[in-house]
Amino acid sequence: MTKPTAPAAPTAGSLKLDDQLCFALYSTGLALNKVYRKLLAGLGLTYPQYLVMMVLWERDGVSVSEIGQRLYLDSATLTPLLKRLQSAGLVDRSRARGDERQVIVSLTQAGRALQEPARAVPLGIFGAAGCAPEVAGSIKSQLEDLRTHLMRHG
Repeated sequence: MTKPTAPAAPTAGSLKLDDQLCFALYSTGLALNKVYRKLLAGLGLTYPQYLVMMVLWERDGVSVSEIGQRLYLDSATLTPLLKRLQSAGLVDRSRARGDERQVIVSLTQAGRALQEPARAVPLGIFGAAGCAPEVAGSIKSQLEDLRTHLMRHG
C-alpha cells in the first residue's frame, strides 16, 4: 500500500500559476460564491447582502461603520448594498439619536423572518464542500490566521 504524498510546497519566486497561494484562494472563492449564489437565490439575497444580514441577525440595530468593520467593507461599498436591502424591505436605516452623523441599520419584520430559512445555507455549504465540520473548522481557523497576518502587511 503506497502512502499518499503531501502536496508540494510552493517554490519561493515561482511564477507558475499553480504554485500561487493567491490563485488557490481566488479560484476557491469563485467556486464557493457559485454555491452561495444557488443557495441564496431562494432567499433573494446576494452574498454580500447575506453577510450584512448575518451581522444583523447576530445583533440588530448597529451602525453602518460597525457593519463595515465586521465585514471589512468601507461605507462607499456598504451604502448601496444597504439601500438595496432597504428597498427589498429587509432593513431600515435611520440616523442615530445621539449622533446625527451615524446611520443605524435595523432589521424589519421581513428581515427577521428571513433568518429561519437562511439556516439551510451553512448546511448547504458543508454539503457542497464535502468535508467534515472539524476539517472545515480547521480550514476556517487557518484562513483567519492568514487574514490576520496579511492585514498587518496590507
